[in-house]
Amino acid sequence: MGVTQLGWTTPYSLLDNYISDLGAAHCGLVSMAPSRYVCSPWHEVFDVSIIVLGLLLIAGLVLLHGQLARGVRRELGTAMLLLAAAGAMGVGFSPEDVNLTVHLSSAFTAFLLGNLGITVLGLAIGRTFGRRWVVPASVVLTLVGLGAIGVYLTKSWGALGPGGTERLVLAPILLWSALMGLLLLRGPAPVVGMGTPETAAVPV
Repeated sequence: MGVTQLGWTTPYSLLDNYISDLGAAHCGLVSMAPSRYVCSPWHEVFDVSIIVLGLLLIAGLVLLHGQLARGVRRELGTAMLLLAAAGAMGVGFSPEDVNLTVHLSSAFTAFLLGNLGITVLGLAIGRTFGRRWVVPASVVLTLVGLGAIGVYLTKSWGALGPGGTERLVLAPILLWSALMGLLLLRGPAPVVGMGTPETAAVPV
């Protein structure tokens, strides 16, 4: 997003412009309210990057799936985030000024299921890796994301503007992904009397 923004020759506002404006394939007025002029010369950078984001999320979920304790939380959380990843890819393949219907449905899928999925899969990750903070952190991030979705849908964004509100919808998913990546690099929590984290038994 930051790189694509550098290519703009007209002002780009983090509060007033939608994230999707970065991926618009043509210069001109967009039909999605509020009306605004959009011109993103480096739109390919954004569109390709969000497709890659979806692919990387899918790859991460595939690699993680077999490491988690079996159960409904693992399956449901994985399914939600796989659909969210597909939604992200749909945003990249269908810019807002090319196919607005597909674009909006893809974005809504990514935002809603992404924010719900981080808590459901967070339950499975916290249980498997013995990190108690994962569950409350996931719940808080989900509530922030869902609250922002509510503000976004009712257009009651106030000073945040549509762009700031949309970023607040996306931020919990990206932050959660980064936190889980760091967690998984560290491995399971140590169990008292069971040695180091590398040799500790993983609670299932």
